[in-house]
Amino acid sequence: MIVLGLTGSIGMGKSTTAALFAEAGVPVHSADAAVHTLYAGAAAPLIDTVFPGTVTNGVVDRERLAQRVLGDALALRRLEAIVHPLVRGSEQRFVDAQEMAGAPLAVLDIPLLFETGGESRCDKVVVVSAPFEMQRERVLARPGMSDEKFTAILDKQIPDAEKRARADFVVDTSKGTEDARRQVGAILDRLGVGH
Repeated sequence: MIVLGLTGSIGMGKSTTAALFAEAGVPVHSADAAVHTLYAGAAAPLIDTVFPGTVTNGVVDRERLAQRVLGDALALRRLEAIVHPLVRGSEQRFVDAQEMAGAPLAVLDIPLLFETGGESRCDKVVVVSAPFEMQRERVLARPGMSDEKFTAILDKQIPDAEKRARADFVVDTSKGTEDARRQVGAILDRLGVGH
């Protein structure tokens, strides 16, 4: 089975691209979705112990937690020490299940793939990209987003140009969903996986 890492900076169209792989019949594990599940389950009591007051009714209050860790490198590292191993466990169970099911390809959608060394768990990597102005426009259209938050997020991410240079495949989302769908199909063809 080929394990295909999928990544891209914020606002590049990674979620849409992951959905296009799923639409083509490829099983996709989303690190973000795993975090959401963990924040309402196994991670909540651990986070509440380290960051008291960030959990309400057994569910992590993402906004409250963000206020505690944004701009505080030590706090962020403490949070990642709790969450990353749990997400990796979820990811490994997914990969094992797909392998047992005989899937020819599985996608790991990991926003900080290169930043966390996740490429070592992948056979190939797809980077989703778009021009900076388009990225900025997409991100600033999100509720609660500001230039300051956008800059803080970008500061944690490897620059897009470097990600593209390290990728096996690049999906350019600047021309819309249909064009991205065609690019995903071409990647599946190159990998010899029917779609």
